[in-house]
Amino acid sequence: MPRLIAIDAAGAAFVDAMQRAWDAGDAVAPIDPRLPAPARKRLTDALLLDESVEPGDALVVATSGTSGEPKAVVLTHDAVVASALASSKALAVTADDKWWACLPLAHIGGLSVVLRSIVTDTPYTFEDEPDCSLVSLVPTMARRTDLARFRRVLLGGAAAPGEFPANVVRTYGMTETGSGVAYDGRPLEHVAFRIMQGEIQVRGPMLLRCYRDGTDPKTAGGWLPTGDGGSLVGGVVHVDGRVGDVINTGGEKVWPTAVERVLAHLEGVAEIAIARRADAEWGERVVAYVVPTDATRPPTLDALRDRVKEFLPVYAAPKQLVIVAQLPRTPSGKVRRNELG
Repeated sequence: MPRLIAIDAAGAAFVDAMQRAWDAGDAVAPIDPRLPAPARKRLTDALLLDESVEPGDALVVATSGTSGEPKAVVLTHDAVVASALASSKALAVTADDKWWACLPLAHIGGLSVVLRSIVTDTPYTFEDEPDCSLVSLVPTMARRTDLARFRRVLLGGAAAPGEFPANVVRTYGMTETGSGVAYDGRPLEHVAFRIMQGEIQVRGPMLLRCYRDGTDPKTAGGWLPTGDGGSLVGGVVHVDGRVGDVINTGGEKVWPTAVERVLAHLEGVAEIAIARRADAEWGERVVAYVVPTDATRPPTLDALRDRVKEFLPVYAAPKQLVIVAQLPRTPSGKVRRNELG
């Protein structure tokens, strides 16, 4: 029976281990080496490492192993191939191209670069600042990179303000779609979009088989509700943002409730809510709204950040602290996040 093999490695060591697992008929679960122990425990619980996989399964990739309860997405070999071929066709990849693999392999954005290279036999490298024609970046990295030296730049993550050169392709996708399924709003080959009650839904051969717990988020017609709001105009999908409260900072997703749980019992904190604000550098930044136990001695931003980094990755730590007298709440006691800011 095929097994799920967890790989906690980077670069060529990860790729070698993945290929050995696939050659043996097993599936692979990438583990982010940056995860602290509590987040790693939640992730491995979601991955169900002690249980078998179905024949044909290639990957089990976590959507949110650092915040909230992580979901583990099961992608088949057929889905991996479909994604790689559709992406490569849209980018008109040839034998003269070469990918720069510079994003973490534990996330679908970085992993998909290597997968495209393997499926299409396109060269790639993990070297710093190499001579390459193709790259996938998040907005924060894009602003620190000379984009002109690439033929095409895939830009994922949160939509950051500002303009980018003509060679930049804005991508839309998620772990459940096996990476990007729309480039500059246009669906890749064999991908279809529709809007249901303001929510974007997508269908295509690169979608997940199911989550690791066996649940399938797709509808009977094979449509995946994305949790994103948006519209379709002339066949182009326009994304307004998450229906929920997820904060996307520098391409990393942060769940407010996970940060709130960590900080709720910090000395000096009576109440806390986490929300987003737009940020020119990071796309969005994590902001902590705190009602202090003593208004004359409120907690400091450094104290909040140090606490969060004990349990979550550094990018989940607040970048801004706002002291408030009270938090806006619904009659049932839930925080009105849209009134923060």
